[in-house]
Amino acid sequence: MEKGKQIYEGKAKILYETDSPDYLIQYFKDDATAFNAKKRGTIQDKGIFNNKISTKIFEYLEAEGIPTHYEKTLNDREMLVKRVEIVPIEVIIRNVAAGSLCRLLKLEEGLKLSEPILDFCYKKDELDDPLVSEYHVRALGWATDEEIQEIKKYTFKVNELMTKFFLAVNLDLIDFKLEFGRFKGKIILADEMSPDTCRLWEVGTGKKMDKDRFRRDMGNVEEAYQEVLSRVSK
Repeated sequence: MEKGKQIYEGKAKILYETDSPDYLIQYFKDDATAFNAKKRGTIQDKGIFNNKISTKIFEYLEAEGIPTHYEKTLNDREMLVKRVEIVPIEVIIRNVAAGSLCRLLKLEEGLKLSEPILDFCYKKDELDDPLVSEYHVRALGWATDEEIQEIKKYTFKVNELMTKFFLAVNLDLIDFKLEFGRFKGKIILADEMSPDTCRLWEVGTGKKMDKDRFRRDMGNVEEAYQEVLSRVSK
């Protein structure tokens, strides 16, 4: 499809129109942000890594019955995606205590949770993506109750599938963020799945293989992203 005008630029991606009203081209940038864009930088070739990692994961999830916005990969940095109306919430699944959960509840990082925790956050950087409940989502008209139930069903299924997927390449899925959108009246998975949106720790060593290396100035960020791509490509 022909690439048209730019219609959106976010922290990690740019969206372009195509000659079809139903599809967009999603371009992955090397820009890196953390703490709701309070920290900014660049991770060399991050866009290439995340495009390829997301491709592998979306193809796997589609094969397992999860509807996504992914259509096909166009080149190293671009994929063709369905044009969705994004639901303005981030859905977070936590399998192990890390990040904001530890800060909020004073938990020790690495605490294994007895069951996954699902959180909703309002997608608003200037408000630091505050936690919200299903009541907020319904009352403010962000999603219907039926859509909320669909989102929750898909999220728990993605967690089940991706936990197995990453474990097979010696990575523990600690937590991750999902975004959903509406396409022709149906809720589908959108955005990306990559070390930008997933916390991944190496099994046995606990080595961080995700954007925490950038957040915490741990170094070897590019190497970690490259290693994740190498593992999921096998």
